[in-house]
Amino acid sequence: MHRVRPRLGLIQETLLLTLHAKALDAGRPSPILGDTLAADLAGTIDYDFGKLKVKPSLVVSTALRTKKLDDVVRAYVAAHPGCVVLDLGCGLDTRVFRCDPPPGVDWYDIDFPEVVELRAECLPGRSHLVGADLTGSEWITAIPGDRPAMIVAEGLFPFMTGDSFQALTRALTGRFPSGELALNGYTRFAAWTMKYHPTIKALGVKAAQGFDDPHEPESWHAGLELVEEQFITRAPETALFPQPLRALTRLMARSTALSRQGARILRYRF
Repeated sequence: MHRVRPRLGLIQETLLLTLHAKALDAGRPSPILGDTLAADLAGTIDYDFGKLKVKPSLVVSTALRTKKLDDVVRAYVAAHPGCVVLDLGCGLDTRVFRCDPPPGVDWYDIDFPEVVELRAECLPGRSHLVGADLTGSEWITAIPGDRPAMIVAEGLFPFMTGDSFQALTRALTGRFPSGELALNGYTRFAAWTMKYHPTIKALGVKAAQGFDDPHEPESWHAGLELVEEQFITRAPETALFPQPLRALTRLMARSTALSRQGARILRYRF
C-alpha cells in the first residue's frame, strides 16, 4: 500500500491528531462516530501517531463533538438542499462523506494550501478544494454568494490569532444572503488549559483563545444570532464513554458552568 508522508507545519499537524482520534474511535467496540473512512485514511499516512499520546478521553470527546456538528450540517442541508457548505480548516476530515449531501449542494473544503494538497492526494474528490490562509478573506470571492450557506468550523477558533476569526466571520456572513455558523466553542479557561494538554504539547502548539458567553459572537458585527448552545456532557452518547470518564461527565452535566468548560456546540444564524 502506498503511504503518504505529510509535510506540515505545527498548526497544520493538528489535523493528524483529530484524524487519529476518529480512527481510534472507529476501532472501538461501540464507536460514537464510527468513521471507518478516517481509519482507512490514517492507515495511508506515513506518520508516527504514537507520539501524539492520544488518551481515550480525547478520542470519545472528539468523536462526539464531530458527530454533533455533522447533525447540524445534515439538518441545514435537508432544509436547504441547494445551499453552499463551507468546512473551514477541514484538514483530512471526511465530513462530506459522512453527511453525503445531495447533488444540488456545493461543498467547499477549505484549509492551508499544503493541507489541501495532502487532502487531494489522500481522499477521492467529493468537494471543491480551496487552499487558503484563513486569516485572510480574499479566497471568499471564489465561493458563490447568492445561496444560503452552512459554515462549520471544528477546532479552528483557538488556533487563530487576534481577531482574525471574527474578521473572517464578518467577511463570510457578508457574502451570503443567509445561513448558519456552527463551531465547537472553547471558554477562555478551556483554551488556556489546552496548551498544557499532553497531545498539544507533543505537537509544540501554543493554543490560545476562547470566549465564555455564547452570546459574545453577536457582538462581532457579523449579524450573528445565537440559536443553540449544546453541551456535550448532556449528550446521550456519553453513555458510550469509558469509565471513569462516563461518571465524571455525568457529574459535570449537572452544572451548566462545568458543562460549559467541556466541549460545546454553538449554532448561530445570520
